Amino acid sequence: MRNILLVALREFTNTARSKGFIFGLLLMPLLALIASVMIPRIQHSVSPQVRGAVAVIDPSGRVTTDLAAALTPSAILARRQASARAAGANDQVARYAANASDVPQLEVIGRSADADVQAQKDWLLSPKGTSPEPLAVVVIAADAVTRRPGAADYGTYDLFVSPHLNAATEGTLRDALRQAVIGARLKTNGEDAAMIDAALRLTPPEPAMIDPKGEHKSGRGVMRALPFICGILLLIAVMTGGQVLMTSTVEEKSSRVVEVLLAAVSPVELMAGKLLGQLGIGVLMVGVYLGISVVALVQFSLFSLLNPVLLLYVLVFYVIAYLVYGSLMLAVGAAVNQLADAQSLMGPIMILLMVPYVLTPVIGNAPNSHMSVALSFIPPINSFAMLARIASDTPPPLWQVLATIVVGLASAAVAVWFAAKIFRISLLMHGKPPSITTLIRWAREA
Repeated sequence: MRNILLVALREFTNTARSKGFIFGLLLMPLLALIASVMIPRIQHSVSPQVRGAVAVIDPSGRVTTDLAAALTPSAILARRQASARAAGANDQVARYAANASDVPQLEVIGRSADADVQAQKDWLLSPKGTSPEPLAVVVIAADAVTRRPGAADYGTYDLFVSPHLNAATEGTLRDALRQAVIGARLKTNGEDAAMIDAALRLTPPEPAMIDPKGEHKSGRGVMRALPFICGILLLIAVMTGGQVLMTSTVEEKSSRVVEVLLAAVSPVELMAGKLLGQLGIGVLMVGVYLGISVVALVQFSLFSLLNPVLLLYVLVFYVIAYLVYGSLMLAVGAAVNQLADAQSLMGPIMILLMVPYVLTPVIGNAPNSHMSVALSFIPPINSFAMLARIASDTPPPLWQVLATIVVGLASAAVAVWFAAKIFRISLLMHGKPPSITTLIRWAREA
């Protein structure tokens, strides 16, 4: 046991002191910090105000007036606020939408019903500096307000825009046109457009979740993202530890350092020490990322949405997943002489690792489906599947979690046993790299 701990300490310190590990450990928190600082600044930054003119050819003579009213700054802000609330935005975002200072200043210019459309298109090509700057030409169809006799649908409009019109302003113009055309239709039919609009408007409130801790915001968006976040955290930690295990083993084998190590420890002790050393590196990495996640949730007042037990489960299922995949990668490193030779053997392992990661958001959305429950007990997918179910808004019963842990530990024991057989046989072998079939035969014969 002492030799195993010495090897584990050596593996841990060599990895933890390397510049690559320190850079990789700090890279994700640094990117998260930059994103948390820059994204709100970018979203809340004020863009240059758009000023220009919109020409309207309106045979009905009823849309132009309503369009001008719909393009006033107050009307644009009202629509922005209504859209934000309809999309489920909270009060802070809705207030920001209502107080935005980048509202375009658009002047509506009515043209005669028989105006030359081509001439209006040429107007959009006016030289830079023309005041007001031509931004768009709207041609309302003759039957856009009043249907033709026997027609089931109304007509629409054609929109021609200048290359200088940005997408946001074009969207604002389209929203105003929709409101103006529909309003003109309702007025033509003797309906009160304002009353109908008020009757159709329903602002959905943000639901409040009631649990034993009391009443708090539901945070559905965060809950939907948790399974995927847990999956990617598990993937990064397992890949980092497993790749280092494989790489260091190949390098020690090719440089004959392993022969010196085997003079002091047995192959099983060397393998166990390397596994434990990189396990410590992985636990350190997962702990740092979990700490950053908790700080971020606290900053956004969302920590109450997180069950603290989930943090413990992340560590438990990381250990299980690491022992399974890390053992297999360690066996691959012992079986080959160069990193290039490991690619063919790493392919199936990477597939087994990527498939459950890809499935985590799907499992999180349907945590209690028959397929999700079944995947929770099929190694080596079970660690990712069960963690995604635990992180979902409807976690599984405790007995299923415990059963998955037992199955996971059993599969980890089998993986370690298999890797130990390969490690002991192939560590001092050189020559042509073995195939997967050969590895299985070595494990059976050892």
